[in-house]
Amino acid sequence: MEQQTIYIGGGVVVGLLALVVIFILIRKLRNKSGIVNDEKLLANLRDEKLKSDIILNTIEDGVVLLDEQKTIQLFNPGASHITGWDAGEARGLDYHAVMKLVNDKEEAYDDKKNPLNRAYKEGVTVRDNKAILVTRSDKRIPLSLSVSPLLDARKQVRAAVAVFRDVSQERRQEQQRAEFISTASHEMRTPVAAIEGYLSLALNDKVSTIDTRARSYLEKAHSSTQHLGQLFQDLLTSAKAEDGRLASHPQLVEIGAFLEQLAQDLRFSAEKKNLPVELVIGSHTTGAGGGSMTKTVRPLYYANVDPDRIREVVTNLFDNAVKYTSEGKISLGITGNNEVVQIYIRDTGAGIPPEDIKHLFQKFYRVDSSATRTIGGTGLGLFICRKIIEMYNGKIWVESELDKGSTFYINLPRLSTQEAANIQKAVAQGVRQA
Repeated sequence: MEQQTIYIGGGVVVGLLALVVIFILIRKLRNKSGIVNDEKLLANLRDEKLKSDIILNTIEDGVVLLDEQKTIQLFNPGASHITGWDAGEARGLDYHAVMKLVNDKEEAYDDKKNPLNRAYKEGVTVRDNKAILVTRSDKRIPLSLSVSPLLDARKQVRAAVAVFRDVSQERRQEQQRAEFISTASHEMRTPVAAIEGYLSLALNDKVSTIDTRARSYLEKAHSSTQHLGQLFQDLLTSAKAEDGRLASHPQLVEIGAFLEQLAQDLRFSAEKKNLPVELVIGSHTTGAGGGSMTKTVRPLYYANVDPDRIREVVTNLFDNAVKYTSEGKISLGITGNNEVVQIYIRDTGAGIPPEDIKHLFQKFYRVDSSATRTIGGTGLGLFICRKIIEMYNGKIWVESELDKGSTFYINLPRLSTQEAANIQKAVAQGVRQA
């Protein structure tokens, strides 16, 4: 592999891994008096350059180095194999010509979404596990992509390194697993529903006569059957969420009014545990059951989402808050800025251990505590919530403190009043034309 040398803000980058190696070697070779043996250093640098060349030539991952103008300066054999571009042809080209990315709907990535461009704009490492590469021969290859910027002393981005991997096999295996889970869950729901129906009939005094002991057994069986049915439903939903088959019908929603109505429906489950529900819209607070509230003009929080899916997420989070809160209150709130609508669900419950928070939205993950073992659950609810919110380019996370409660946050892209008006106008025109 020939030596690649580019100038970045007056400095010299020799190879890719060699850049890191040089820094490490200088520190290792510097003796206590601060003197460096130049001849030994140069010999070691040549050895390390050879090692970096061997690594870059043998790894299957693609490695691409872009300069300040986003021009390709280094293109390893792994990148050639994945993209179909010869290294000699790729070097010197703008990355757009070689790294063509689309999503699973065949929509091309614009610069706002493209990880390679975002790394330059944001100055941080950007990862994308959903990108699909359009190769030189027009094949589609799913990628796991990571782009890291190289910064100068003033924290300005002068170059970027993209490392990517073909994950076609992993995606096929995931698809097969999802199809199996989906099929099995769908098929099992039918007999479970039949069992639940027969148990309901057995428990109906107008249909059958049973003694107290038999009723106790049947009620337990009925409860277990309902839990099993919910598990199959969650498995089916999670499989659809993973492979993009989850139904979604986005429309213009004013989240403040939406949350206000939803709070009215949700409060009954909290009232069963004597937990008051507080609704906070902007800076205004009221009880979810009504109560007095100063009539002032509050902000309008518009978003383009499927209200049924958002209702599913908020309901799941609210139900969890009620389950894990024995005293105190539940708060539902909405706030935001020009870019984001933020919904939050806050409780005064047991809280979540710090080591569990980072895993909380993973599939089948459940916090191992006496509370969760007693309450039960499928371990899929929060995973499904995350998948739904990500469908709308949103974000969901939690902040929690043991014995003090938890707050779940949902961020959704906010539409301006003008954007909302344009959508309303377009919908109205479409209705009139129909």
